[in-house]
Amino acid sequence: MLIRTDITGIGDPFIFKADKFYAYATSAPDGFRYFSSEDLLNWREEGYCYRNSPWAENCFWAPEVYFHEGRYYLLYTGRWKKNHSLRIGLAAADSPRGEFKDLREGPLFDLGFACIDATLLFDDDGKIYLYFVRDCSENIVNGVHISEIYCARLSRDLLSFETEPVKILSPDAAWETEADPEWHWNEGPALLKHGGKYYLNYSVNCYDSPRYSVGCAVSASPMGPYEKYGHNPVLQRREGDFSGPGHNSFFRVGDALYTAFHIHADPAKPSGNRRMCIAEAGFDEQGVFHIRA
Repeated sequence: MLIRTDITGIGDPFIFKADKFYAYATSAPDGFRYFSSEDLLNWREEGYCYRNSPWAENCFWAPEVYFHEGRYYLLYTGRWKKNHSLRIGLAAADSPRGEFKDLREGPLFDLGFACIDATLLFDDDGKIYLYFVRDCSENIVNGVHISEIYCARLSRDLLSFETEPVKILSPDAAWETEADPEWHWNEGPALLKHGGKYYLNYSVNCYDSPRYSVGCAVSASPMGPYEKYGHNPVLQRREGDFSGPGHNSFFRVGDALYTAFHIHADPAKPSGNRRMCIAEAGFDEQGVFHIRA
């Protein structure tokens, strides 16, 4: 099953189920617009759920919304006015519609380097994990710009680390590095727990490339080590009008698992103009993860 929604001009979609379905995405230069649907097929734009950041000047990317201890939390990327470097922000509201307000006057944390694409895992034992990307804009290794995924355990209030962030994933497979010798990406983390194992989806290549794709890695622990699938990617372009699928996120409807992701709105002209898609996801009899797109 593949649903190509009419939500375009966006990227990095995230769907949250409350009284109805809400979709959040990279969608505006000054904050985040959101969309709602009763059936996942028909979507309505509702306006802004977040605006007027006290610390970020632009690059409002990759929003995700969670319900935790009676409030709704918005996790997002923005560019810090202080030094024009990318960071992670955290805002809260009493409704999934917002308006979300930052919990700090600055970013959630500062490790001294650019960070993007944060996501949360609420584990069965009550522990909370934050996954984020050390962005390639400032991470240069042996002359190569590299985006790498990190993980840390968070406090219950989501405001501080309980462990030091550790690197858990870096672009090292041939399909992840061959497209561009100077820029390599593992970004857009999305986490699942299944059968006692942790499945990490991640995106590869530049978002405006037709080769933007999704891989999968698995671990027995939320903080790794993660082993990448030998048959990656699990989501990739197809000839025709399915270009650059990536930056996916997961949600459930009952027992059914779905993933939201974007593709290029115009496959003939790949760019930041992207369309939200929805597909079923799951595991086969051998426990191998797949996306039915």
